[in-house]
Amino acid sequence: MKKPTKNIASVVADLIGPTVSELDYDLWDVEYVKEGAEYYLRVTIDREEGITIDDCEKVHRAIDPILDEADPIEDSYHLEVSSPGIERELKYDWHFEAFMGCKVELKLYAPLNGSKSYVGELAEYTDEVVSVKQGENTVTVPHDKIAKVQTVFDFDSMDED
Repeated sequence: MKKPTKNIASVVADLIGPTVSELDYDLWDVEYVKEGAEYYLRVTIDREEGITIDDCEKVHRAIDPILDEADPIEDSYHLEVSSPGIERELKYDWHFEAFMGCKVELKLYAPLNGSKSYVGELAEYTDEVVSVKQGENTVTVPHDKIAKVQTVFDFDSMDED
């Protein structure tokens, strides 16, 4: 969805990416946001086995000195390291590639064919559009109409043992 630009988040991703990889994690996302009067640098990590609080702490301890030394952020900020969670936002090309065929929800800025939300199997992702398959129908939406795409976890399937 989003094209990375050379902002603070992408500079930080470039700085810490190699260390996160060396620790055997994937760098899912980096965000630098202001909430109220506070700034937050949010580093999201992932791996196939999942992420624990110990994993977050391990990565936090490893990247903190790198950020202190490089000092890419002028303002004071809070560093947070977390998992993307079960229902995760898809932002980058490789996110979409990894979740092709999985259940996702497209949230739109404005209604399209009477709906601002479409849930279905991720069927297509190109530079121009995202498509989801809903049964026999496929809904194709241009990127500029999409506010957010996230995976959808089927909690009902957990009851089937």
